[in-house]
Amino acid sequence: MTQKGFALAVVAAQVLAQIGAFALAALLPGFIERWELSSAQAGWMLGIFFAGYVAAVPVLVALTDRIPARRVYLFGTACTALSHLGFMLVADGFWTGLALRALAGIGWAGCYMPGLKVLADRLSGGAQARAVGWHAAGVGVSGAASFLVAGGLDALAGPNAAFLFCFAAACGAFAIGFAVMPRSVPPREGPAPAGLLDFRPVLRNRAAMAWITGYTFHTWEMAAVRAWGVTFLTVAVAVHGAPAWLPAPSVLIALAGLLGIAVSLTGNELSVRLGRMRVVSLATAAGALLSLGVGASIAFSAPLAALAVLAWYAAIFLDSSALTAGTVQAAEPGRRGATMGLHSMCGYAGGFMGPLAAGWALDLFGRETVWGWALAFGHVAPFLLFGLWLLRRLGRAA
Repeated sequence: MTQKGFALAVVAAQVLAQIGAFALAALLPGFIERWELSSAQAGWMLGIFFAGYVAAVPVLVALTDRIPARRVYLFGTACTALSHLGFMLVADGFWTGLALRALAGIGWAGCYMPGLKVLADRLSGGAQARAVGWHAAGVGVSGAASFLVAGGLDALAGPNAAFLFCFAAACGAFAIGFAVMPRSVPPREGPAPAGLLDFRPVLRNRAAMAWITGYTFHTWEMAAVRAWGVTFLTVAVAVHGAPAWLPAPSVLIALAGLLGIAVSLTGNELSVRLGRMRVVSLATAAGALLSLGVGASIAFSAPLAALAVLAWYAAIFLDSSALTAGTVQAAEPGRRGATMGLHSMCGYAGGFMGPLAAGWALDLFGRETVWGWALAFGHVAPFLLFGLWLLRRLGRAA
């Protein structure tokens, strides 16, 4: 198989594995009503996906320096498929939903960075950088499609139809991984890997840690709006009504995700031409500013709220590929798996906090209030600016 064909196959598998990741977020208003969830409980169910990821990723990704990444990937897609099947067959409330979302997070830990490492191990130079960008775009496509597919199937046949489709897609990712991914570990370059959970060599790599720090707060921001975006727009429509031309909330979030993909690809190319740090600084500052205004937009109209969310998505995705590509290129070859594992672990720890902190804010002030949504989204601004300061400081030291 050619390098291009191999890269396209891996990206297609990632799209199928990720297609159900945000099904719960897309259907959250219905689950809140059906299961009588508080906002904090909803935040836990959305955030536990990231917590499951954080718990599993250090082991699963570091293992790819020792065993074929293909084995880890097949384990991840199997867990993902089982989580969707469980939501269709056995989920009946907060605790079962929490457990199945944790399993989905473990599954994504076995898919996301191991799939990216398969690309990084086979490609190099400009081809590697562009493959990383297309990988990020593929994950973005599936994230956007997750809202569109889940919302559409729910409207047609109920939530079980949405989770059945997600189960079938994960099985497709398993089949592609089984067919195309290498069955052996690539020849080792550089030093032998340290202990399985020994991240000390990565922590000493200041260049990699700079990008990992930026990714942590970036994912905090992204997770908050992805988790609560549909619910936010649903409330805006309920309060103000909506003109006939305005798409449904799940469709709007899907469109925002597709916009983010185009912006992500543009940001990756700009980082090559203008400098990665400059692009990341611009995107972070814009995201912090927009996070303060999105929640307040619910006071005015549903179209304004939708426009604010679209603008925020664009700012978030501007540096998405640039941050991950920075970590990949700063990693020592023999410790690429461990470096990418720490990158994901730290980033998704932020992803766990974003939905949960937003849920706490909404319980404190109410899901129908301006203050509730202003704090739910605006709380990320100081964290983003602190993360940018750390990123620049570590980058200068490197």
